[in-house]
This record gives sequence, C-alpha cells and structure tokens, in this order.
Amino acid sequence: MKKYIPVILFLGLFACNQSSVEREEHIDKLQQSGLSEEELYDKVLGMLVGSAIGDAMGAPTEMWSRENIALEYGYVTDLDSMIREVSPEGIWIANLPAGGTTDDTRWKVLATDYLLTQSGNRLNSKDFASQILKTYEKSLEKLKAIDSNNPQPYESALLEVNWLSEWAKVSQPFLDDNLPAFADSLSKFYGGEMVCAGLLYAPAIGMYFPGNPEKAYSEGYKLTLYDLGYARDISSLAMAMTAAGMKKDAKKEDLLAALRLDPEKYFESRLVGRTSHKILKDALWINEESKKLDSLESMTSNSPALLHAFQLLDQKQQDMPFHAGEIYLQSLTAMVYADFDFKNSLIFLVNYGRDNDTTAALVGGILGSWYGFEQLPEKEKWQVLKVNKEILGIDLEEKAKLLTAHMIKK
Repeated sequence: MKKYIPVILFLGLFACNQSSVEREEHIDKLQQSGLSEEELYDKVLGMLVGSAIGDAMGAPTEMWSRENIALEYGYVTDLDSMIREVSPEGIWIANLPAGGTTDDTRWKVLATDYLLTQSGNRLNSKDFASQILKTYEKSLEKLKAIDSNNPQPYESALLEVNWLSEWAKVSQPFLDDNLPAFADSLSKFYGGEMVCAGLLYAPAIGMYFPGNPEKAYSEGYKLTLYDLGYARDISSLAMAMTAAGMKKDAKKEDLLAALRLDPEKYFESRLVGRTSHKILKDALWINEESKKLDSLESMTSNSPALLHAFQLLDQKQQDMPFHAGEIYLQSLTAMVYADFDFKNSLIFLVNYGRDNDTTAALVGGILGSWYGFEQLPEKEKWQVLKVNKEILGIDLEEKAKLLTAHMIKK
C-alpha cells in the first residue's frame, strides 16, 4: 500500500490546484475600472461602433494604394458607399451604402459571442476555437441546405464558408489535442504568412478586462493561437491597450504604458529581443521626423508632415499588407501622429491605404473603447449602427447590452 501513497498525494495536490483555479477570486470589473454600469456600457458600445466606423471608412478602398485612393476618392474624411466586389474577408453584399462593414466587424461580433460563453475571469482557448468552428459549421449547414438551380445563393453561402475555412483547419486539431497536426496546420495558415489574425479581434477581448491591461494581455494571449511568432505579442498588446483605455479617467499615457507590459518575457529573446517594442520605437521615430516638416495637427492632404510620415511607412512595408507587424506599425503611428484623436487617426490610416479597413478598425476599436460611444462622431456612429442592423443583421447595441450585463453579473 505504501508504494501508492506518493501517487495518491500527487493526485490530491493536482485536484487541489484544479479547485483553486476554479475558485478564482471574482474580479469586480466596475470597481477595478472605476466605471459605473452606464459608463461601462458606453465604452463597450464605443469599442464595437468605433471599430465598425474604422472598418466602414476603409472598406471602399481596402488594399488600395494611396495614389489610387486619391485618384478616385480624393482625400477621405468620411464614410462612403462600397461599390466593389464581394469576398470572404470583405463585404458579403455588393454595393453596400456608407456604413457597411467587412470581416473586421464580424470578428468583433464573433469574439463578443465567445465572451458571452465565458464565466469568471479566465478565458478558455478551446472554447474560442470551438466558437470559430461552430460558426464555420453553421455556414456549411446553410450551404448544404440550398436547393436551387440558381448559382447566386451558392455564391453567397460560399462567402461565409470560405471566411473561416483557414481557421477551421487550425481549430480542429487544436480541439483534438493533436499537437503535430495543429503545428502543421498553423504553419500553413494563410500560406504560412504572419497575417494579422489576433489583431482582428484584439479590442473585443481587451474590453473584457476594463482597467486591467495586465490581465487582458495574459488572458488574451491564450487566444492568439492562430498567430505566428511575435504576432502573438502584438495582438496581446492591442488587447492590453484597449483595457488600459477603459479605466476611469484614463489618459493617452496609460494607453502607451500598456505597450511596455511583457508578461511572456519577449524582451528575453536572445539576439533578437522584442520586435513589438522595436515597432513602437519606429512609430515614435516616424512622428519625430515628420513633425520637423510641419505641425502634426495639420491633417490636410498636402501636409508635408503627413506626406513624410506616409513615405517613411512605405519603407517599412512587408510583402503582405495584412502582415501583423505592418498593421501594428501603421496603427501606432496613426494614433501618435493624431495625438490619439479618434477621427484623425482613422483619416490617417484610410488615406495611407494598404489594409486600411483593418488598421482603421483596430484603431477605431482601441480609441472607441477609450472615448466611449457618446464621444464618437455623431453622423458616423448612427450611420454605422443603422446599416449594420438593417442590412447586415448585426445589432451592435444589443451585443453591447448583453456583454455589459454579462461582465458585471456576480
């Protein structure tokens, strides 16, 4: 019998550790953030709508060069209609009116739906993979249920299927605890490119931990399982930045301070160091160089400072415009250049081009959570709410109400 005692003690210790995890102390998100319930709702809705505004502003010219943007649209400062083709990652309905959105908004909604399945303050990565896989499977079911000789319904359904097909290939082996298959599928995710996976939903995850950027980074890091390399750090920092802005009376310095958090110790990487911090320094350097030519407060299309900032960003471009490092650099540069002004940050990004709906949606989410819905531009916020609800079936106000209630329940 004695030989079994160590095993029994080990199992007992493991059980105690499990229980302690399950009995994690409840974090009062209102108390920690200093927000009232109404203020929390305002910031949650601000994240969703702010991101959608950025998405909608960039969607008409997604992936365009700034030369082509200027040629057809001039200097973009407002929402415009989307007279463009449909695609899995883009719009699903052709010729959307101003205020329509792409996958950047769909990802914030998917992440919000996932958060509604979570209890306590620990996020479960398998639940997240399952949420993605279930969404994918629902789109497959819709496709299989079509009984028509008309190609149009098949084409529409395939947009939804293809949106998450790459993600499903990674999700399934992750859920199956098949490490070799997971590693193999991840290395082939979108051709093995370091695409901005986690940045698509980072602000939505960050808002779940208002006023607690350290927690947002640590818990959100678990959900960066679709990211490669230092993109996991970048996505988690975007989550931390969002959380930092959701503290009562948060300042822009608080948002920047969140970018120095390093729970996963990326700074300890030998020879290479922390790439995300180098990108931050590049963003600060671009702004320092640009303001030598003109005031950064000038957001006119012919501002020497703005044009110089664009030229310096050109030198940092990656092979893919949706590379996580490129998205992160452009987003940080825009916020610093515009002194964290919501509308001007989006104007900077949309007119620069490249993957401008994603950069603007990311920044719109981060700054939207900081400013809150009430302080967002009046015309744009109501237009985005209306089009998303009435045409796309996305009720951002309802999502914000559900998540706010979920976050503060005891």
